[in-house]
Amino acid sequence: MTDQRQFAAVGFHSGELEAQRHAGVQTQAARLARMVGPAELRPGITAILADTTFAAITARDRTGRLWTSPLLGAPGFLHASGPRTLQINTLVPSADPLHSPRTGQPAGVIAIDFTTRRRVRINGTLAASDDAGLTLHVDQAYGNCPQYIQQRRITIGKESDHRARTPQYRAQLLRRTDIRLIESADTFFLGTTHPDSGNDASHRGGPAGFVRATSEGIWWPDYPGNNMFNSFGNLAVDPTAALLFVDFRTGNTLQLSGLAAVDWRALAEGDDGGTGRRVHFITRHVVASGMPDLAAHAPLPEQSDPHRP
Repeated sequence: MTDQRQFAAVGFHSGELEAQRHAGVQTQAARLARMVGPAELRPGITAILADTTFAAITARDRTGRLWTSPLLGAPGFLHASGPRTLQINTLVPSADPLHSPRTGQPAGVIAIDFTTRRRVRINGTLAASDDAGLTLHVDQAYGNCPQYIQQRRITIGKESDHRARTPQYRAQLLRRTDIRLIESADTFFLGTTHPDSGNDASHRGGPAGFVRATSEGIWWPDYPGNNMFNSFGNLAVDPTAALLFVDFRTGNTLQLSGLAAVDWRALAEGDDGGTGRRVHFITRHVVASGMPDLAAHAPLPEQSDPHRP
């Protein structure tokens, strides 16, 4: 592990510190530094994993391109096989760009229980990929607050073929159907990378329509968060990014690989995040597919939620 990797494992790396300074939240972020330190999969984290049926993983395909991919399974498919070992008992299907991923590379996982609005971020090294699934050696594991998570119930039975994926198409530009999916989404996943601290997967949520899209690019407002700026810190060092959109009603999924940049300028028309920040994403590669087991998982009835914008 390099000196920079060691520093990242016990606090924030240089890109995160730069983003925190830019936002003027160094003091608030410093209070949270221990959250991203070396961590075991503690009982609170394993309890969340035990109930989770959906996760997303960020890693590179065999050509080196960054992607964020969905992972589905019955409760318990994510579990700790050791204090610092995450076992993922599902395979990435052949229709997914991360099918049969290269081991030894950094990987970031975010596990979300949409019903209870609990989420855990786990970063580490992909140690194995075999018929049993994936194994991640954990460097970091910490919970995130429930902000901006749209409640929905995703029920995956043990008898379900949760690895089934129907390939649809691959492209370099977004199609009209892609834009409609993106602009109706209330949830997506953002994958970023850092040359020393590795890959990271995070969740973004808001009211349907908070993400805007054209055939070539996407942008979304940045809402107030935990002030750690993990994703923005990575983008400050490396603009490589990957997005995952899921239509939970139809099971259609959209995976995008490209470049992202943070716009720190003052509020502009249409920037409704209230922070003066927005993120622009340039699409380079598109993979569309269908996940039958996700169809008809609509949001739960709306509840009063002070954390949603």
